[in-house]
Amino acid sequence: MDLFDLTGKVAVVTGGTRGIGMMMARGLLQAGARVHISSRKPDACAEAAEELSQYGEVSAIPADLSTEEECLRLAREIGEREQALHILVNNAGATWGAPLEEYPAFAWDKVLDLNLKAPFFLTRAFLPMLEAAATHDDPARVINVGSIDGLHVPLLPTYAYSASKAALHHMTRVLARELGPRRITVNAVAPGPFESKMMAATLEAFGEQIAAAAPMRRIGRPDDMAGVAIYLSSRAGAYVTGAVIPVDGGLGTTV
Repeated sequence: MDLFDLTGKVAVVTGGTRGIGMMMARGLLQAGARVHISSRKPDACAEAAEELSQYGEVSAIPADLSTEEECLRLAREIGEREQALHILVNNAGATWGAPLEEYPAFAWDKVLDLNLKAPFFLTRAFLPMLEAAATHDDPARVINVGSIDGLHVPLLPTYAYSASKAALHHMTRVLARELGPRRITVNAVAPGPFESKMMAATLEAFGEQIAAAAPMRRIGRPDDMAGVAIYLSSRAGAYVTGAVIPVDGGLGTTV
């Protein structure tokens, strides 16, 4: 089973204090990685680090990644603690819903700054550390967290969110081609409905209907997200790059 072993590897998971980011961080820890999580709120960082510490070595660094300056600061702080970075999970994100006639300009800025620009700035800022970790047989990994809303048209009026995730999927492919020769893979995960703060209101209102519409007849569980993170980060996924992997019970690809 050492094909999926991450012992000795270092990972950064943004938005790692809750939801999908926390699921991924937990999986990486259980596979043996040392994990640094980040989110905007210091209290949330401290609470999540305490909870995740039962699975392995974890630290938390608060950062508001909606600005390039904070992306650069996070990379500097990680660089003071680590010599190399094997896994970067760009998960921090935001959404906004409003009717077409009322959709505000500031919502576009808020959502695209965090969902699209931050993954680009972070990947660029961490490049020296990713290259330091990369080998020909075991490349460094960048995992961007997209969404099935970037693969199909969502039912809710979340225009900036779905557009940002579709753009993130394509940026993943662009960066995969550029960074492959530098021994770095770049992939995206497109989650469907999982229990998280972002999805809470939607699942409360439509959870049963969403589960019934999925071929797997359920919503996502923490192990589903942990599993894909381990796969893409381990030797098992060393030859996969430029992929957008739906983890959605079939909702985004069959419905």
